[in-house]
Amino acid sequence: MLFNRRNFISIAKLAGTSKQLLRQFWYGTPAQMNVDLKGRDLLTLQNYTADELKYLLWMASDLKQRIKHEGEYLPLMQGKSLAMIFEKRSTRTRLSAETGFALLGGHASFLTTQDIHLGTNESLTDTARLVLSSMTNAILARVYNHNDLDLMAKEATIPIINGLSDLYHPLQILADYLTLQEHYGGLRGLTMAWIGDGNNVLHSFMASAAKLGVHLRIATPRGFEPDLRITKITEQNSKEYGTKLLLTRDPLEAADSANVLVTDTWISMGQEEEKKERLKAFQGYQITMQTAKSAASNWTFLHCLPRKPEEVDDEVFYSPQSLVFQEAENRKWTIMAVMVSLLTDYSPQLRKPTF
Repeated sequence: MLFNRRNFISIAKLAGTSKQLLRQFWYGTPAQMNVDLKGRDLLTLQNYTADELKYLLWMASDLKQRIKHEGEYLPLMQGKSLAMIFEKRSTRTRLSAETGFALLGGHASFLTTQDIHLGTNESLTDTARLVLSSMTNAILARVYNHNDLDLMAKEATIPIINGLSDLYHPLQILADYLTLQEHYGGLRGLTMAWIGDGNNVLHSFMASAAKLGVHLRIATPRGFEPDLRITKITEQNSKEYGTKLLLTRDPLEAADSANVLVTDTWISMGQEEEKKERLKAFQGYQITMQTAKSAASNWTFLHCLPRKPEEVDDEVFYSPQSLVFQEAENRKWTIMAVMVSLLTDYSPQLRKPTF
């Protein structure tokens, strides 16, 4: 008799096998990856190995399955608190972190520069080292200057999580990878076309895509290219992991045979005065169905939101190929995965996905 899952469950029921054994067959054993992230910072995905990135995505899948689909209560953050420092406004990062931490039994405190003495009456060093490190278990910070995160990580004795900086947005990219993993059943071999600004979201893709076997095709206007240092690292990663990297100014060249079309806002917070100049520079970069004609037949669309029509038209944004709302929800599960991985000894119970 073929030994498959259905037969196993039937035999197990007849034999009175425990629910735990059924769970073990369905989920597998937790010790399938030798990864330990407890106590680490998450400032950029560049500092994480391929296995560590996969582990975070595995953890997110596990928490989503157990909590959302099976209705389990996992108070893994019970007795723990999270300090959330936001120099910039936020919808998805704030909501996903607050609700996710609460869902895990913890308490999150939202702090803006108007709420605390950050950098004014009290130095960033004192805030990180003497105050937050003694009162909370982790700090999630959304800042303008990435160097502030580096300073926090140096001074604090608790994990620092990058909620967005001028250089990177790692939490967003983890959500994007989880969304693509769920849709395509794997990441290796996918081709991603970035069409837009060489910004922090793109930098996080560039710092991680090759490690997961994802090819990158990047189209940016002249003067809006990604950071040269990050580009050099990306070129090295592509060689090391055997992936393809293209940098061009032609959106249709970037979209050629791509599985995933991605863009982001052309005018980030703090760039409002550049709006007129940027809108002129990005003419021809709007993602439309005409762009999609150059893509692979199984193309999908991602955008980290909030979105403006000049970046992508309604036909693409609201199309069946658009994964933007699933992508937004997955911010919650990937942020939860990061917090659980950095703060606890919990290991995923779900069988490791195929990456």
